[in-house]
Amino acid sequence: MATNTLRLLKELADIQKNPDQAIYVSYNEDDITNVRALIMGPPDTPYEYGFFEFNMQFPRDYPTSPPKVNAITTNGGRTRFNPNIYAGGKVCLSILGTWRGEAGEQWSSAQGIESVLLSIQSLMSANPFENEPGYEAGGQKEMSYKAEQEQYCQKIQHETFRISILQRLEGYMRINPSTGRVNPLEDISHLSPAEREAEEHKRAHLEPFTDLCKRLFRYYYPTYVRTISRERGKVQDGHQFATMPFEYGGNQMGGKFSYHELERRMNAVKTVIDAEADTWVKQGAEATKNDEGISASLQLQFNQTYQHFLGKFEGTVMLELIENNPFCWRMIYIGRPMTNLDGGLFRIKMVLSQRFPEEQPRVMFETPIYHVNITSDGVPYYRPRRTDDIKSHIEALIEVLENEQLSPDPRTWMNLDAAQLYFGKPEDQREYRKAFRRYVLLS
Repeated sequence: MATNTLRLLKELADIQKNPDQAIYVSYNEDDITNVRALIMGPPDTPYEYGFFEFNMQFPRDYPTSPPKVNAITTNGGRTRFNPNIYAGGKVCLSILGTWRGEAGEQWSSAQGIESVLLSIQSLMSANPFENEPGYEAGGQKEMSYKAEQEQYCQKIQHETFRISILQRLEGYMRINPSTGRVNPLEDISHLSPAEREAEEHKRAHLEPFTDLCKRLFRYYYPTYVRTISRERGKVQDGHQFATMPFEYGGNQMGGKFSYHELERRMNAVKTVIDAEADTWVKQGAEATKNDEGISASLQLQFNQTYQHFLGKFEGTVMLELIENNPFCWRMIYIGRPMTNLDGGLFRIKMVLSQRFPEEQPRVMFETPIYHVNITSDGVPYYRPRRTDDIKSHIEALIEVLENEQLSPDPRTWMNLDAAQLYFGKPEDQREYRKAFRRYVLLS
């Protein structure tokens, strides 16, 4: 095996084991030199929780030479998302050799996939206008460009929603943007289980980030809604985007604001994603009736997981299959005595796809809870150690409930009001604990 291939395999494995940086990779084992990467926009920026895709092509002499990187999230070559990320896909970075840099900023063999992607992610700052070479921080030009900086962030925020999130997810799920409904020509529910599985496998192969983006959308939907509500008060629908001094020809971000339309489309995407879980339940019941292999496999996994928690967490965790469907699990968590969860009883529903683990479970707290890591409508942020083992998913959910030292990383904050209290002043923290206990006692 070539040296560059061994190096690439190790780097890719390390990134997949550690998604803390919000960068994700996918590759075809038949051609490991061609990598697709997804970068999630950093919090507190106009790119916040957007999905930005890039293609990375690695030369034969990698890591002696850097990869060639091309931006894919460009609205078909019509939208420039950053002074350094062109509408045509060019990514200007000194470490890639696509932009002049200072001494020491050039590529070296010590750098790799992660350093390139983190460098691109760093371009997605709170003030991307400053990436323009003509910008001078702290100087007279900064003051003269103050209005442009704000206008630039406003249109990036709008197009992050429209292009990187909505266009992507509508494309994945074949949603008609005008109606919010799935295109009937693309509906595959009428196919036989085998035909449906083949078609879903084909689609997943073409779009490797489909399930990931759906899960991330469920996490950050409340943040999307809040941001849309905030931004629509700053701009008027129908108002044209301002053209920046560095934008020209086809290398710009043109368009107009329409937050009312974005809100409608955002809600339509959520409706379709939520409905998928019901479809999985029905398909699972059909698969169980037909005695398909995946059904027997999940039934065996349920039996083993049931016995595991019966012995390890006796009196704390109980499991059941809803209507004897191995694709639809319910976890019942009983709060341990002498803890903040004492007296609580929480029901958590887990729905599995026939393509598990390629498609991860849809998890929902049926019992309301006030928690930083759980949305107000019950979607938890959790990280299983093994994505292919449902026992690991359950253990991760238990950890979410029992962990009293929550992460300060805003990407884990599913309930923004709860996070504001938890990480606030002492009196705010007391209010959080009171609200948390109130929900526990009402459960």
